Amino acid sequence: METGTTFSMPRIGDAAPSFTAVTTQGEINFPQDYAGSWVILFSHPADFTPVCTSEFMTFATMEKQFAEVNCKLVGLSVDGLYSHIAWLRTIKEKIEYKGMKDVEVTFPLIEDITMEVAKKYGMMMPGESSTKAVRAVFVIDPKGVIRTIIYYPLSLGRNFDELHRVVLALQTADAFSVATPADWRPGDDVIVPTAGSCGVAKERMDSKDEMTCHDWFFCTKPLAKETIFATILKK
Repeated sequence: METGTTFSMPRIGDAAPSFTAVTTQGEINFPQDYAGSWVILFSHPADFTPVCTSEFMTFATMEKQFAEVNCKLVGLSVDGLYSHIAWLRTIKEKIEYKGMKDVEVTFPLIEDITMEVAKKYGMMMPGESSTKAVRAVFVIDPKGVIRTIIYYPLSLGRNFDELHRVVLALQTADAFSVATPADWRPGDDVIVPTAGSCGVAKERMDSKDEMTCHDWFFCTKPLAKETIFATILKK
């Protein structure tokens, strides 16, 4: 591969590019095998690297939290299957970090030696190593549509609480036809869609119900955490 070569990347709202791959949990057909579930597909530069090790331990420790909101995890790097297996075994048997130890990674880690998947998802970037996938995150909904894309440079570890928050916010927006403001967490007020007419805007400003209008275009309302989780867990 020539230095500086770039590859197109899918966009938010696109169907997730499909592929078949060998993983540490057997062969997968993506995203078909995950229909009906949310998925976080994430890449890392290489096995046996410290930032990646900290990330996999954190993701594996939080896997149950993601599963509770119908979200599955799929990892990828351009290393081979046997390297993956050896690295994950090392994590379980030798690594202790931030109170995490004996961590077993049970979600699939894709072998992508040919970089076929990394290229389909635009994970190879100029300015970084030409043979390593950057830290990319794709949040894909149950219909196989890409809903969020986040890219990190090779040196920056991800914030996994934020990734969990992203999934919850997307599910809340879908279930209740609302938007979520800055730093939103379940239980915080949500944003009501902007009024589409002068009449509706006036009604909102004059309304005495639970909605709070800071101005005609910016109205919020409470949405209980319990209501959110009751609705999400039913889906």
